[in-house]
Amino acid sequence: MFRGVATVSLDSKNRLVVPARYRDALLVNGAGRVVVTADPGQCLLLYPLPEWEPIEKKLTALSDFNPRTRSLKQLLVGYAHDIDMDSAGRVLLPPMLRKFAELDKNVVLVGQGSKVELWNEARWEAQVAQALSFSQEALPSELEGFTL
Repeated sequence: MFRGVATVSLDSKNRLVVPARYRDALLVNGAGRVVVTADPGQCLLLYPLPEWEPIEKKLTALSDFNPRTRSLKQLLVGYAHDIDMDSAGRVLLPPMLRKFAELDKNVVLVGQGSKVELWNEARWEAQVAQALSFSQEALPSELEGFTL
């Protein structure tokens, strides 16, 4: 289970040093084998391999006849990269994925249960500002009655 937010720096070889709390979960759930893919929100999604496999299976079963479904499948499955975390807990992010998410030196990791989102720092700050600007009237219907 991934939760919490952490900011980390890519090293000189564009490797992401996974924080210990996430690293331990990745080792337990997938032996350090991860899948990193693009998200429509222009961040990256990092899944332990066992968490990604059922998602990929569902995606590839979708019809290509619906253009929106096909586009989403192309994005999520097309950009997916299998990556092994090294013994120092680092993940080498492929150039195409770094470019997609506009990742530079600082990367924000956001735990989201079964996955971790990887954000460009400025884009993450904009995402937080947008989340804070919601009014009670603008909440999606699925959140009606939800309390913290």
